[in-house]
Amino acid sequence: MQHFTTFDNLDLAYLALGEGEPVILLHGFAADHSSNWVATGVVDSLVEAGRRVFAPDARGHGESAKPHDPGAYANDAMVRDIQSLMDYASLEPVDVVGYSMGAIVAGRLAPRDPRVRSLVLGGVGGEWGGDQRPLGTEPIADALETESPDDIESPLAAAFRRFADSTGADRFALAAHTRSRNGETTNVESITVPTLILAGDADQLAGSPEELANRIPGATFQILQGNHLSAVRDPRFTQSIVTFVNSMS
Repeated sequence: MQHFTTFDNLDLAYLALGEGEPVILLHGFAADHSSNWVATGVVDSLVEAGRRVFAPDARGHGESAKPHDPGAYANDAMVRDIQSLMDYASLEPVDVVGYSMGAIVAGRLAPRDPRVRSLVLGGVGGEWGGDQRPLGTEPIADALETESPDDIESPLAAAFRRFADSTGADRFALAAHTRSRNGETTNVESITVPTLILAGDADQLAGSPEELANRIPGATFQILQGNHLSAVRDPRFTQSIVTFVNSMS
């Protein structure tokens, strides 16, 4: 792992492998670069396809700094982190691939940074973007912070807590990040770069990838087999990513 310093002087870790045109991989909530991209074979497949891969651990995750203050995650801090990485490593143009939380970061990055050439948005669908009510974050944050996980009432919040515990994540850092996103929305219609959307057929958290693709100009979609956690194991997940980003070259 290598390290870079963010716009607000945090130390973030990232994996860099391969040669060729750059691809940035942004992992999901409570995961890290290894579980989302190395273990699923995405990193190796992109390197074998002749790409230079950058896979950071987001702030609050993996080997990166883990502030417990919600303010450290506010005002699109994770978006600005990726811009800091692009500055540091002189990445231009770059294809950006995100899953779940990482897809949200990627979708907010692309409209504001012309260095982004294309997007792959995984683990998101019709429940994200536009005017829909944002995901209620307080129950999830409370579930992450509680010392009595058996008392969590919300099934969704309980699922987030179980996943955070299973990955050994810093749940107080995750709670801080979750609280910073309360009420946040994303205007997906402002995405103008070529975009591929990937989501599992049983991913109830994401919703329909087709519905999301219909709101992003020119976007395409692929339905995978699995739920929000298991869809990354579908071989078509990796195949679709490699084929799409290499079509941008």
